[in-house]
Amino acid sequence: MFVKRKENESTGSFLYRFSKKMNQSGVLKEARKRRFHTRPKSRLKLREAALYREEKKVEVAKSKKLGIV
Repeated sequence: MFVKRKENESTGSFLYRFSKKMNQSGVLKEARKRRFHTRPKSRLKLREAALYREEKKVEVAKSKKLGIV
């Protein structure tokens, strides 16, 4: 993207015009999307995590029943 400063244009109006063009072009939106992109987890990893959570839930419930936690 290219924005050229007009003759007798103030810095403030130029920055406003530039930022408006940037928002309309979607360059920043795309950059943020790429920056925070995470890879999708495999089915095996998701399943293992779910099983681990279930085991921990049972352990905590058992501890509460015994008065440890």
